[in-house]
Amino acid sequence: MANIFQIIFYQPILNLLVYLYDIVPGSDIGIAIVVLTLIIRLILYPLNRKSIQSQKALQDLQPKIEDLKKEYADDKQALGKEMMEMYKREKVNPFSSCLPLLIQFPFLIAVFYVFRDGLAGGSLDLVYSFISKPEMINPISLGFFDLSKPSPVLAVLAGAAQFWQAKMMITKRPPKIVQGKPGAKDEDMMAIMNKQMVYFMPAITVFIGLTFPGGLTLYWLLTTVFTALQQLIMFKKKKKTEVEVINN
Repeated sequence: MANIFQIIFYQPILNLLVYLYDIVPGSDIGIAIVVLTLIIRLILYPLNRKSIQSQKALQDLQPKIEDLKKEYADDKQALGKEMMEMYKREKVNPFSSCLPLLIQFPFLIAVFYVFRDGLAGGSLDLVYSFISKPEMINPISLGFFDLSKPSPVLAVLAGAAQFWQAKMMITKRPPKIVQGKPGAKDEDMMAIMNKQMVYFMPAITVFIGLTFPGGLTLYWLLTTVFTALQQLIMFKKKKKTEVEVINN
């Protein structure tokens, strides 16, 4: 199994990185990582798009889900039935966001090993014969960034990007009227958990980024930024379409 993973995921990504390192200006590993990230995101674009759509659809349904939980609080069987009917009616598969992420997971693991182990001299023996193998890869990018060591700057930037992406995904609930007072909000458990995740995941990203090599943190930062930009474009297109439907 390990050998299959190496041949299908690890070795191609390692070779692509080495090839990019050979051809980018100045053989800058940082620039090579930027290009590598962009290529991987383009390859995984359809899967990532499907995952974003599914996650957003589930987020948009959260208010209705919470209303059903309150209505059928004492009847779990009826709750399950009503939720399945709602998913069917809204054409949402609650598990559809997981599959694209699972498919992308081996790529993430392969990239992790490439940046952790693959840039060492011994691992360069796995470079294909038709690719020029450098004697070593200089981990210094832009003349001062050592991407072989943890970078607090990149860790903080990755956390900020994670916050931006998570914040964009959260669905705002309309204000409810409680005891005749407009503007009161229903702070249900799901809403509280969503708010915690907005801050928890960026904090975890910063913590991990402070321990991983800077090259991997840079890859994670770029991946998060590209994903957030993809979300932004998709959500704007969806909003524009909805406005056009209403106007028509």
